[in-house]
Parts: sequence; C-alpha cells; structure tokens
Amino acid sequence: MQKIHSPTSPSTPRVRHRRRSNEVFPDLGKLNGNNLLLNDHDKYKSMWVRAYSSLWMLLGFAVTLYLGHLYIWAMIVLIQILMVTELFNLLRRAHEDRRLPGFRLLNWHFFFTAMLFVYGRILSQQLVNTVTNDKFFYKLVSSVLKYQMVICYFLYIAGFMWFILTLKKKMYKYQFSQYAWTHMILIVVFTQSSFTVATIFEGIFWFLLPASLIVINDVAAYFFGFFFGKTPLIKLSPKKTWEGFIGASVATMISAFVLANFLGCFQWLTCPRKDLSTGWLQCDPGPLFKPEYFSLPGWVPQWFPWKEISVLPVQWHALCFGLFASIIAPFGGFFASGFKRAFNIKDFGDSIPGHGGFTDRMDCQMVMAVFAYIYHQSFILPRNNPVEMMLDQILRSLTLEEQKTLYIMLEEILEERQLGMF
Repeated sequence: MQKIHSPTSPSTPRVRHRRRSNEVFPDLGKLNGNNLLLNDHDKYKSMWVRAYSSLWMLLGFAVTLYLGHLYIWAMIVLIQILMVTELFNLLRRAHEDRRLPGFRLLNWHFFFTAMLFVYGRILSQQLVNTVTNDKFFYKLVSSVLKYQMVICYFLYIAGFMWFILTLKKKMYKYQFSQYAWTHMILIVVFTQSSFTVATIFEGIFWFLLPASLIVINDVAAYFFGFFFGKTPLIKLSPKKTWEGFIGASVATMISAFVLANFLGCFQWLTCPRKDLSTGWLQCDPGPLFKPEYFSLPGWVPQWFPWKEISVLPVQWHALCFGLFASIIAPFGGFFASGFKRAFNIKDFGDSIPGHGGFTDRMDCQMVMAVFAYIYHQSFILPRNNPVEMMLDQILRSLTLEEQKTLYIMLEEILEERQLGMF
C-alpha cells in the first residue's frame, strides 16, 4: 500500500517558535504589594526562626572576637569553605560527576592552592614575627615564604595538567564550564576575604565596625519593612521596600556614629597585631581614638547636664562607613538576588535556618569588606616615611643572620664616616 504524503503548500511560511526563557519573575500582583512582609501571613513564624538563628550566630561571633585575631582569621577561613561548598554545588550535576571520579577533588586542589598563595602573601610578616625567636622555624618559614610563589605556581600547574588529563569525550562542555566556574568562585571569594583578613590585623576595630554596620542595616531593613513596608523597592527582591531601605539607612548612620565611640574605647580592638599570637594587646591608641572636646552653644538650656561633648575623630570616618553600608552595600544583596533568580533558586543553601546559606549572609559583607580595606589604606593608615619603608622591607626580605650582618656593616660604615669628619 502506497503511503500518501500530504502536500505542503509552498506559500505557507515556516513558523519558528522562539525558545522561552526559564527565568522566573514575580507576579505583577506580588510586585504591587501582595508579596511584601507586611502582607505575609507567616511573617511572625519566620521572624522567630530568623531571630533564633541570629542569636546563636551572634554568640559564636562574640566568643570568636574575645579569642582574638587568629581565631577571627580561622572563622573567616571556615566561612570561606562553607561559601565555596555552596557555590561549587550550584552548577554541579550528579550524573556527570559520577562519570568524572576525582573531579570534585580537583576543585578543592585549586581552592587550597589559592588559600596558600593569598594568605601566604598577606600574613607573611606576622608569621615571621611569630617564629623570630626560634632559629630552626625562622629559617624554615623564611625559606617557604621566599619560594612561596614558585610553590603555588607549580601547585596550580599540577592542577591544570590534572584537569587536561581527565578530559573525556562528550563531557568537554561540562568540564570546561566547571573549570571556569571554579576560578570565578575563587576570585570572588578570595578577593573579599583577603581584604578582610588584612584589615583584621590592622586592628579588629576596622573589621568589626563595617561588619556590624552591615548586620545593623540588614536587621533594621527587615524590621522597618516588617512593620511599615508598603512600597516595593526593586523587582529583583520583591520583599524589599522603600520604607525598609530609608529606615535602615537612618538607623545605620546613627549606629555608626555611636558604635565607633563605644568600640574605640577598647585597645584590644584598636591595636594592630604584628604576629600570630593570642595575647592581650596594649598600644598607643593614636590620634583617631583620642577624644576631642566641643563646648555646647549658649542656646542650650541651663538644665542640660552636659556643657561639652567628647567625640572621637574616628566617629567622623564611621559616618562614611555607615553611608556606604546603607546606600551601596545593599546592591551586593541585589546582585545575589539576581544571581539566584538566574539559576531559579531561592537560597544558596539551607545551613542557617531562616537565613539560607552562608553565601546569602555574606553578599553585602563581601562588598563592604573591600571598601573597608581601601578606605583604611587611603584615609586612615599613616604614610610611611622612607626609613620605615626600608626597615619594613629589610624585615620582610632578610633572614635573622642577614639582618645581623647588615647591622654590623652599617655600624662600620657609620663609624668610618664619623672618623672622616674629624
């Protein structure tokens, strides 16, 4: 039996259907206010879960602060590992991973190589100062630091060769996308965390104040939006409102001025740490942490108990941190919201009840950490004179024996010059 083919009219145009985007956007009704916290029926349950988790995080953070710089650095490393785990899992597919044994191990090889490179560069001077009194460890640490860049380079090359040797047919696209994704994660995570660690050893104050302002801004935005939010702020985050944004900005600016005065009274927080020990610190607080007194104007009522007020100069700098934390840093959260919307996920993880994952909590902190370091280096840190710069370079580059040799040679040169003057 002959098959009958239906004739196709040449005049009928061929219709091509456009591929629909998988991106999910909120409904118009939600954008008009139905999805705001003010109208959320489960908002009180969510608030208590969030508050309970926040309390435990606050207690853990307070204990870590009490223990000192080294433990804060360890906390940063732990948060890094948790963030990287969440981000590694974002594009991972179980079916492909089963066909690529050892591929996850390669990701962590790149992670620890990056950690060795970044922290070796940042904490080299603190590490040397810690082992100065022990001749064996001083030589060992000095040698490792001297060849640290070479060691990290060949570790990376080993990972690169490992990746090339594990390439499999029909898996190229997935493997190269994972390779690129791994490097992007490491750049983003280690950029901000390296700035954070560098700031910690300049004084816990310069780490604690910006981090606290981000938390204050986030909590204030949540509660102002919870009770007063009616006007949607941005489509990427349907629950964010203008009332929450403005209320949080005012609260953050006030908190920045007051909190800087309180934290600036503790030398444990303001003194820089020159080594990796955990002992208590004492130092000259410097002009930023010495109060300046201002007399109140004559129109102040006589019954007012104070005739003058004291202000730490660092409080004026704190206003800049508060302004950045309330106006610019929230865009880190908006970026994360858009990123999650692109991958059609609600949170990066579920390790913190009511908050999501650690990446969800660190989005604004990452932006703030970079700003805090740049601001401190540009406007706070005093400019070193040439003698201090040269001395710092000698301490970083020469071993203890070489420093003694330099001292003897310099002493001989100065003695010869003094004799030549008579």
